[in-house]
Amino acid sequence: MRVLAASALALCGLAAAACGGAAANSERVAAPVAAQPPAETAPSPASAGSAGSAGSAAQKPLEGKTIVIDPGHNGGNRNNPKAINRQVNVLTQWKACDTTGTATNDGYSEAAFTWDVSQRLTKILKARGATVKLTRADNTGVGPCITERAAIGNKAKADAAISVHADGSAPANHGFHVIIPKKINGPVDPVVEDSRKLGVAVRDAFKKGTGLPYSTYIGSKALSFRNDLGGLNLSTVPKIFLEAGNMRNAGEAAKFQDAAFRQQIAQALADGVQKYLK
Repeated sequence: MRVLAASALALCGLAAAACGGAAANSERVAAPVAAQPPAETAPSPASAGSAGSAGSAAQKPLEGKTIVIDPGHNGGNRNNPKAINRQVNVLTQWKACDTTGTATNDGYSEAAFTWDVSQRLTKILKARGATVKLTRADNTGVGPCITERAAIGNKAKADAAISVHADGSAPANHGFHVIIPKKINGPVDPVVEDSRKLGVAVRDAFKKGTGLPYSTYIGSKALSFRNDLGGLNLSTVPKIFLEAGNMRNAGEAAKFQDAAFRQQIAQALADGVQKYLK
């Protein structure tokens, strides 16, 4: 989940901790983005329901729950650096409105990955009875700003919110991690503990469901606590960021480009959110 703003895209190369690393000053660090392969179509509601619902189709374990999914970045960000480089206040500092995200070495973008996983996750959660809202409607637009992404979850009074990302670190680094907010004497403070519980539930389900290891380079036992991300600092509902792994690591990049594995990721995330909510 790291990116350089579009105007600095060419500088990211193999920068360490491209998305979630503590040294980065943007919401994410990017790698050069080549032409994007078309994302596979997410499964139909029927197939997602059969894969994602617990027990019979009549069971709706998430009935009455509202979940906000925030697919990191957007496919059009790299074409509009002026818009995404605009500085916004995230309470602990000023940051770019949004960033481009990273990409695999062969050009599969983080924005395309997060959009595909988020659509799959949406279908699973809806099949389980949840009301689901996304922070963006497609993968061809620009933004929205990190402040707006937080506001969408707040307005929805979400029971849980998750921002889906993948990192762009040095090639030898691998593994996933979950980013959890810290108290900042701001709006997120009342939900920091619930966000931690959500993060632990998602971490455990993600490891079990995907087989990916804990991050070898960020956090402790795949948990990283931060106070510099606008999407968390401004949230008034329990919210976490997932860094699904390192897109610059050859093994994880190959997994992320496999539609069946992206379905596993979505299934694991749904299971983690459900465990937290139930």
